[in-house]
Amino acid sequence: MAPYAAGFREDLARRGYSPWTATAHLQLMEHVSRWLVLERLGPGGLTTAAAQRFLLDRRASGQVRLLSVRGLAPLLGYLRGLGVVPDAAQVAADGPLERLLAAFADYLISERGLSESTVCYYRSVSRRFLSPWRRPDGVAFEDLTAAEVRGFVLDERRQRSVGSVKNSVTALRALLRFAYLRRYTDTPLDAAAPAAAWWRGGSMPQVLRAEHLVRLLGSCDRRTAVGCRDYAILVVLSRLGLRACEVVALTVDDVDWRAGEILVSGKGARRERLPLPVDVGEALADYCRRGRDRGGCRRLFLSVRAPYAGLSPSAANKVVARACEHAGLAPVGAHRLRHSAAAAMRRAGARWWRSARCYGTSTRRPQPATARSTPSSWRSSPDLGRGRRDE
Repeated sequence: MAPYAAGFREDLARRGYSPWTATAHLQLMEHVSRWLVLERLGPGGLTTAAAQRFLLDRRASGQVRLLSVRGLAPLLGYLRGLGVVPDAAQVAADGPLERLLAAFADYLISERGLSESTVCYYRSVSRRFLSPWRRPDGVAFEDLTAAEVRGFVLDERRQRSVGSVKNSVTALRALLRFAYLRRYTDTPLDAAAPAAAWWRGGSMPQVLRAEHLVRLLGSCDRRTAVGCRDYAILVVLSRLGLRACEVVALTVDDVDWRAGEILVSGKGARRERLPLPVDVGEALADYCRRGRDRGGCRRLFLSVRAPYAGLSPSAANKVVARACEHAGLAPVGAHRLRHSAAAAMRRAGARWWRSARCYGTSTRRPQPATARSTPSSWRSSPDLGRGRRDE
């Protein structure tokens, strides 16, 4: 590990670690190096399983600090970034089913442009569906019929809400299309997955009242770095109507200050340029001047403590929840602000297709209000319509 020590020290400093904490991580790196020599492994042998064995030996040796996978994460992340240590996701698939799921994941990422979290969910649904058809030499796609596909969806409906079943059906159809395209089966079965029935008027998007939004934005203490960051996130969510995942994916290079535009990475690897309103630009500029660390990370919204890294979508939701608590409001998610932004645009007179394009949603003409408030909008079979409505 000696050749990588100097670079690791610079990486820790760039990510905001104090000299004392950086020294502790360098000592951990030295311990890892000695352990690899004893195990007759090179740096590339520090796989996830090997790291677990190292941590067990480290605890047994009497060490009291950096004893968890989280403590080892800075070192593993640095070495994986250099390509020295294999990434955890690159572990060889065990068995024909896992190999098929790995190929399915590659298809979703490379050809469909789906996010990592969505791919993980699709793999989970696909594993549940294919497990009964697993064989020693592969997956018995030739035994699958439309009845089995429908039966799986009905079983899902008995255990899950309508909203969850809708997501499962989407994942299942993607798997079946993949299987047909890659010649695992000669029968296109994706159309056999029935749509989950739902009441279109029963779950109309809720929005924040204007006075509540003012209280939400006013709850941020903009004298602090955390307050500047949280205020900027709330303004972006409420004014631009972005999803939480789109907000945390923004980079400093996505903001074109001269043109007054911001580049948003949406679903399906789609990138859209949106106008940057003055109040949003002022909030972002204030955050960049007074609240954002000037380290090497190019993500726009960063954590305020080391390591300085980009936020996750769940962190953006926690920002909204914390602001609600400070403002004395009932907790809501980041998506509520997206609905509020769309409602504000419609109240201002924007046409439905313009708001849909701004927020990266489908531009199909919506159904009339009467179609959303009558029992005829229940879709698919009666079997899938039983149970509670999607909240």
